[in-house]
Amino acid sequence: MGFVHELATFEKEPESVVSTPVLMHEALFGVHPAAEALIAELDGAVVGMAVFYHNFSTWTGVRGIWLDDLYVTPAARGHGAGTALLKHLAAIAVDRGCARFEWWVLDWNERAIQVYKKAGAEAMDEWTVQRVSGDALVKLAGR
Repeated sequence: MGFVHELATFEKEPESVVSTPVLMHEALFGVHPAAEALIAELDGAVVGMAVFYHNFSTWTGVRGIWLDDLYVTPAARGHGAGTALLKHLAAIAVDRGCARFEWWVLDWNERAIQVYKKAGAEAMDEWTVQRVSGDALVKLAGR
């Protein structure tokens, strides 16, 4: 949860985190896990995380991996922890027969964008994110 809060602060939205340790434990270790997580260590210290889950593409007919959060502490950035997490996730995707490995990045996060480009990622600039949440979600559901 500490990394979740640090990431939200870095992304300028600390007030948006409503998750709790109980919710995260259920999501990662419950009867029907919603996500999986990797932890990065550097010299024995935990310095980062990657939280991911499977998505599905009707175009490919197989699942993919969606990287929800990638976070490396500021002091550990530039030491390869983020790249190591990306490589490990790519290996998981290949081993599980996934067609894609995807994620979002904020357009102002140039340092991360450069890491992703170096890793071979391509920007999907022609797509825009659409979201329905809160009261709009309840209204759309007709409730």
